Amino acid sequence: MSDHPAVPVPAFEPPYYVAVFTSVRTAEQAGYPETAARMEELVKQVPGYLGMDHAETPGGLSITVGYFRDADALAQWRSNAEHRSARQRGRAEWYESYTLHVAKVERSSGFSRA
Repeated sequence: MSDHPAVPVPAFEPPYYVAVFTSVRTAEQAGYPETAARMEELVKQVPGYLGMDHAETPGGLSITVGYFRDADALAQWRSNAEHRSARQRGRAEWYESYTLHVAKVERSSGFSRA
């Protein structure tokens, strides 16, 4: 993933959707950084895409949260041909395990000292 700012994606007016992708990667990562950068570039083109938060633990657990205005935007991302191909390659090569949780956000708030 690219260098994400050290600030969270801002709170949005609900309802909206989140896709929470939690993974542990394999030792084999050839092609992963380039593909991850391409996926980040592609998702930004989806109408209704709101942003992304990403974090990794020192132990290798990775969490990416994508924010989408509505279910149609999320469905458009899911059906993107390059994204489908990357998912297949991820299962075959890059992920030891992963989970995906999709939820409709009903409440959202934020705080910033700045």
